Amino acid sequence: MQYSTDVEAADALKEAYRQITSEIGKVIVGQDEVVKSVLISIFSNGHCLLVGVPGLAKTLLVQTVSQVLDLDFNRIQFTPDLMPSDIIGSEILGEDRNFKFISGPVFANIILADEINRTPPKTQAALLEAMQEKSVTVAGVTHKLAKPFFVLATQNPIEQEGTYPLPEAQLDRFMFNVALDYPSLKEELQIVKNTTSSNVPEVKKVLNAAQIIYFQQLVRNVPVADNVLEYAVKLVSKTRPNGELATAEIKRLLNWGAGPRASQFLILGAKCHAVINGKYSPDIEDVQAIAKPVLRHRIIRSYHAEAEGLSADAIIEKLL
Repeated sequence: MQYSTDVEAADALKEAYRQITSEIGKVIVGQDEVVKSVLISIFSNGHCLLVGVPGLAKTLLVQTVSQVLDLDFNRIQFTPDLMPSDIIGSEILGEDRNFKFISGPVFANIILADEINRTPPKTQAALLEAMQEKSVTVAGVTHKLAKPFFVLATQNPIEQEGTYPLPEAQLDRFMFNVALDYPSLKEELQIVKNTTSSNVPEVKKVLNAAQIIYFQQLVRNVPVADNVLEYAVKLVSKTRPNGELATAEIKRLLNWGAGPRASQFLILGAKCHAVINGKYSPDIEDVQAIAKPVLRHRIIRSYHAEAEGLSADAIIEKLL
């Protein structure tokens, strides 16, 4: 898969994105923004946190994405009694009296971490190394994970009994926090029609692992103008109440702002957003298009913001 120029490769990624979304659309009705965010994070080599009530086809979406992209897929159901070894694997004593490593479900291209906030922090931390280093260490031996490696975690925003809030360090590992909403009436009619009949849609494979890795590299090679870089970094800087760019209003509404990872993800995401929309370099609109999913889990609202009923998204709107 060689393209003579980067422009040709960028056009190929745009076309692949169009085919992928049309294949996913055979199974998933609506949720266009969610599908877009998931695909941008895959091509930007990031991870994605999906927050939504049960029954919004989060698991089905992940399965469909892995089918269309021809990737290995494992689902890990997070429960309060889940142990780190249930995720990464463990060493067992073989018949030859030597220890051998039995790999856990984390050894796949796409991991669905279902209801990630249901498990204690010790087990959540087992996923941290995998997400950041793309490897796991067991008994002092480091095992590399397959490439591409992508974690899609889901969280139910309503039921908070028996859950453990994700530590900030873990939340920061996710490129996007994507909020899922209920489908519209028209979409729900279509969903019910599709899911209560006997026909099962066939999805075609559009890309494979090697092509995805190639496109991830291509996204990194997309050039960015200095004013766009500056806009992204300043936007993140404005979220920090003790920073020099924070306004009096932000100081009042936020306790903590986003770290440098937010700036990196804003630029990577903007590059990918530009390419799938047929542009060869991102502009400020591309940064704004992905600002909410990048920032909403990285800012911590103050008591004032909560008392006034201001959501993280409303505060990001003010910043934009």
